[in-house]
Amino acid sequence: MALHDLKGKWVLVTGAASGIGHETALAFAREGANVLGIDLDAQRLAETTRLIEAMGRRCLPFGCDVSDAAAVDALAAKIAAEVGSPHVVVNNAGIGFLGPFLETPLSAWNQVMGVNLMGVVHMSRAFLPGMIAAGDARHLVNVSSAAGIHPVPNLSAYSASKHAVLGLSDTLAMELRDTKVGVTVVCPGIINTPIVSNRRAIAPSVPASTLDKLERNYKTKGAHPSLVGTRIVRAVQRGEHLVLVGPSSTLVFNMRRLSPRLLRKASVSGARDLGYVW
Repeated sequence: MALHDLKGKWVLVTGAASGIGHETALAFAREGANVLGIDLDAQRLAETTRLIEAMGRRCLPFGCDVSDAAAVDALAAKIAAEVGSPHVVVNNAGIGFLGPFLETPLSAWNQVMGVNLMGVVHMSRAFLPGMIAAGDARHLVNVSSAAGIHPVPNLSAYSASKHAVLGLSDTLAMELRDTKVGVTVVCPGIINTPIVSNRRAIAPSVPASTLDKLERNYKTKGAHPSLVGTRIVRAVQRGEHLVLVGPSSTLVFNMRRLSPRLLRKASVSGARDLGYVW
């Protein structure tokens, strides 16, 4: 369901303190929307809030761990009491773990799935009932990844979580077709965000030289996250379901359809060029 006019609407964005979430919050504010910013990084979230309020919009910051169902339910109740049901919910919060599958501990799987997949599940379960009951045009945006279209070596948990987000979004789009709540799933390609600089979420076998090369690759080839934020706003205004944005996303989508074998070969080659070993 398209929301052509965003002025005065309330838009909720998870992971709003940095990267794609930060830029998405700013992009909606530029269109006249008020923002509900969700993140665990209070300091960076305060800066997002300051920038939005400098535009003359309202921004209410909330700290919440989206992997915690009880915390999300409490957040939804608080927001409902303060502003009612959001017009747009953007499920963007995400984390990763870098390393071969056999060196990815179950704790990392639980963390990645908890945020990337169950965070979307928890937020959707908490906010969709109110959005449906509102009876007017509302929109749910789930941020997947090009890795959700085709997996990436050494990112098994991340790729699996983003595949699941893509599948969940398609299911929700079908189940919500008779309501006024639209669903958009976003698959960014290479985007220069802080997610690639977390050197704690890596396997011991990944050398520092590989991490350095990966960061340089994202900085030189990656698009600025504002590209994704702007594209998400346009998708909500147009009522689009699938958004391919940033370097490699459209290419991966088309290659997956035309030649999965060739795409797999290219992915392995690219990973080895970056120094990955498995």
